[in-house]
Amino acid sequence: MAATAETNGMTAYGVSAKVPASACPLADEPAEIASNINYHAKYSPHFSPFKFEPEQAYYATAESVRDRLIQQWNETYFHYHKTDPKQIYYLSMEYLQGRALTNAIGNLDIQDAYGDALNKLGHDLEEIVEQEKDAALGNGGLGRLASCFLDSMATLNLPAWGYGLRYRYGLFKQLITKDGQEEIAEDWLEKFSPWEIVRHDVVFPVRFFGHVEVNPNGFRKWVGGEVLQALAYDVPIPGYKTKNTNGLRLWEAKASSQDFDLFQFNDGQYESAGQLHSRAEQICAVLYPGDATESGKLLRLKQQFFLCSASLQDIIFRFKERKGGEGSRQWVDFPTKVAVQLNDTHPTLAIPELMRLLMDDEGLGWDEAWDITTRTIAYTNHTVLPEALEKWSQAVMRKLLPRHMEIIEEIDKRFMEMVHTQRKDLENKLCTLRILDNNPQKPVVRMANLCVVSGHTVNGVAQLHSDILKSELFADYVSIWPSKFQNKTNGITPRRWLRFCSPELSGIITKWLKTDQWVKNLDLLVGLRQFADNVDLQDEWASAKMANKQRLAQYILRVTGISIDPNSLFDIQVKRIHEYKRQLMNILGVIYRYKKLKEMSPEERKKTTSRTVMIGGKAFATYTNAKRIVKLVTDVGNVVNSDPEVNDYLKVIFVPNYNVSVAEILIPGSELSQHISTAGMEASGTSNMKFALNGCLIIGTLDGANVEIREEIGEQNFFLFGATADEVPRLRKDRENGLFKPDPCFEEAKQFIRSGAFGSYDYNPLLDSLEGNSGYGRGDYFLVGHDFPSYMEAQARVDDAYKDRRRWLRMSILSTAGSGKFSSDRTIAQYAKEIWNVEGCCVP
Repeated sequence: MAATAETNGMTAYGVSAKVPASACPLADEPAEIASNINYHAKYSPHFSPFKFEPEQAYYATAESVRDRLIQQWNETYFHYHKTDPKQIYYLSMEYLQGRALTNAIGNLDIQDAYGDALNKLGHDLEEIVEQEKDAALGNGGLGRLASCFLDSMATLNLPAWGYGLRYRYGLFKQLITKDGQEEIAEDWLEKFSPWEIVRHDVVFPVRFFGHVEVNPNGFRKWVGGEVLQALAYDVPIPGYKTKNTNGLRLWEAKASSQDFDLFQFNDGQYESAGQLHSRAEQICAVLYPGDATESGKLLRLKQQFFLCSASLQDIIFRFKERKGGEGSRQWVDFPTKVAVQLNDTHPTLAIPELMRLLMDDEGLGWDEAWDITTRTIAYTNHTVLPEALEKWSQAVMRKLLPRHMEIIEEIDKRFMEMVHTQRKDLENKLCTLRILDNNPQKPVVRMANLCVVSGHTVNGVAQLHSDILKSELFADYVSIWPSKFQNKTNGITPRRWLRFCSPELSGIITKWLKTDQWVKNLDLLVGLRQFADNVDLQDEWASAKMANKQRLAQYILRVTGISIDPNSLFDIQVKRIHEYKRQLMNILGVIYRYKKLKEMSPEERKKTTSRTVMIGGKAFATYTNAKRIVKLVTDVGNVVNSDPEVNDYLKVIFVPNYNVSVAEILIPGSELSQHISTAGMEASGTSNMKFALNGCLIIGTLDGANVEIREEIGEQNFFLFGATADEVPRLRKDRENGLFKPDPCFEEAKQFIRSGAFGSYDYNPLLDSLEGNSGYGRGDYFLVGHDFPSYMEAQARVDDAYKDRRRWLRMSILSTAGSGKFSSDRTIAQYAKEIWNVEGCCVP
């Protein structure tokens, strides 16, 4: 076997004989980089020594890049330690990171050198990149936002850390079968991740259950129960063209060797011998475990507390460690050195945990601990949906976290006292404002209320969303603390979402703007407006879009076996499958289009705009109606795509296992993107920003960030339809009163499904949700029926616009030109200035 390797110019170690295997960790030149990759293949081996195929080459390449990241990470850490700036600690249950290799070599500005180095070793960079599995640490927009934010914090040289959990199996990998969606465990850690660095010296105890002891001096202490260990894994986060490299610290749950009962094991009681080890493994096994059962709820709460407790212990340790160690710090300085941001309500337990650590471990009194906590913690709200505003059973909380329940009860009591003394006009609303809901049937802790009462700032994530928070959801709190509430419209990193995923379009933008500075200052894109009518730019733009469409068509053929025409209009909706996001309206529109095409003569069909409709996203495993929608899309696709009369004019694709890497192919190749949620329901959306940035036109409602995107790119470049947020409550009331008159086209589409045209699956429960005037699972709560005629009229406008190639290209250019506001650099700069009071700390 070794002899064969040598005859191919390879050594017995499988690596190239022409390239020396020598350590060059900070190499810039392709020859030295190739040597460093070879060095890792030989001396950091993870495979038997006879191969250097793409998989082995990927791991060696990643470790070569990691050398440089570790050097920069260490320099950054020491610089922060020495200069002692205020730091940001971002707590999130999700980080949807995507592939790290492309992003790292892009941000380090060494992609060409790595491409040349791999060529010397007989590989292509594109092929090697494909070997990397997406880290399965997130679900959707909330987790991807957190990752964009980390990228921007590093790029802006802000001293920051992300904190999350190291999920072994993530959410799930989605398979599409004849039965619809099936879920299997993600395999991203099946081998290992070359980007993470385990920190065996960073371990903190995390306690569950137990009881509270009161000492003779009145101090309270949480004791007993079970104690697990939180072990840190660090992932370096490089900024774009800067030395600053921040970290994402992921916690893994462990039990110690003392927790393994050797006596029981030798007695044949194998499972009970390692019970605590088994329970530790459960904590970081899966993102959002099903919570229909009591044990599922307990596990979710354990996950949330595990993240909060480990992270805050680490934050406090760092605070003490800087500037000469323990004793030289005053606790009153803590909020001047530490900013903690809660990404939604999942990390709410950081509030009582910080109070506990300050009072029980550090000996502070309530008032001082409360002052520090409220000046340290801020909260981002991501939803107005009632089911997503977390409420935890008081009984479960008291059982799992007895000391924290005491602290929450005290916060609630003091809040009520404040209202009694200062705001008697709100006393009649206290039952909804207070943190504890003591409904005898189901007493719960309202996590959003705890965040609002305890945090110094509460922000929404788009102007419309923040306005709804202030005028509806949190209106009474606003009357108590008017300056507490802000808007921070979300953003996306221009690096991953344009510079790296669409190099052709990026090159054209740089050429016409005569600078590549737009990658760090996205507002410069506005300079494209003056060229929007330039035929040369339009032709170059069309060429770049076509290259991306052809790449997408090849991907679709590879993963689905279906051939799609790059000359058709690529119409894409990708996001989590949810009734409020209205993938159902999209597919009903497709069904109506299909029926009309079937009724046309061949000559009439030739005059239509050919479309390829792609829908992708994961339905949560227990969300039955969402899974029915996935099934309907696949059934419609099976019929339409195999219909020879129609399939030159319409194709329907369900894109399986949607994730960041899939998005990086889909978004640059898209021409029309659907953001069609019921107005007032989508907090912001960030995929809408990614599509607009890539010159894709949007059909959408006035919801979330759509409102601001439309303002920025121009109303004439946005296909608007549907009810507005302020009309929605009245329309629902009209529906309840039997005043809704369904549109004939809407009825026709539903009837076509019921006719069995798309197979024998029983779609009645899904269609029933659109029927009736009220009731759970009925009454069309998300107004699909009301908005359908307006939606179809907007789609007709899309068809007309696409036929005019010059008009469409002009609109596409103006879409990109108006996307400057939606950089996560802008969002993070606003957070830093207006919420965190943190400044850049550039590594020299």
